Amino acid sequence: MAAAAGKDEQIDWEKPVLSQAEIEQKIKEYNSQINSNLFMSLNKDGSYTGFIKVQLKLVRPVSVPATKKTPTIHDAKKVARSQAVKRRTSFYLPKDTVKHLHIISRTRASEVIEALLKKFMVVDNPRKFALFERSEKEDQVYLRKLPDDEQPLRLRLLAGPSEKVLSFVLKENETGEVNWDAFSMPELHNFLRILQREEEEHVRQILQKYAHCRQKMQEALATRTPG
Repeated sequence: MAAAAGKDEQIDWEKPVLSQAEIEQKIKEYNSQINSNLFMSLNKDGSYTGFIKVQLKLVRPVSVPATKKTPTIHDAKKVARSQAVKRRTSFYLPKDTVKHLHIISRTRASEVIEALLKKFMVVDNPRKFALFERSEKEDQVYLRKLPDDEQPLRLRLLAGPSEKVLSFVLKENETGEVNWDAFSMPELHNFLRILQREEEEHVRQILQKYAHCRQKMQEALATRTPG
């Protein structure tokens, strides 16, 4: 059954375990199909290195260190004596930002996420993000969230260089369950304030509703004569 565009769905192309000879052959086939210098290469220990391209599709802003002035010697001494307060600022990454990463076959999806955040100096918890594999088939787009221990370069080798067959996308980690450990203390305090305001508004609406019902019943009783 076809999946709706953008919906998480298992991609059904096979991911076999390759022998060393098959890996070497796959790398030769891969390198013969690309139109750039982003080749894969086999290492003496049996691993291989290569490039993956990741498209960043982030809806929410990311946090980066706030711009600071160049520290003086006096500032450095003050920092050495006491813990400096870490300041952050937030901004939206440009839509459809793309980044190439040079990785090894053993590199895991979680490590790719950390490397991407480091490239853009993002200080948010990596657990807020997830790496997806994207595939196009019969005018439908399929997405699958990669487990932390998945090896993206291995997926790239198995799929070949075609971006339609397989590409990688970094998105917010929408698990359905909020991972509160991934948020900072100021963020959590802000969420609590928002929840309190929403709770107070919800209580006010309920009280107003029942007060209105009570008033209508009292008016109905007042218009009736005993017996």
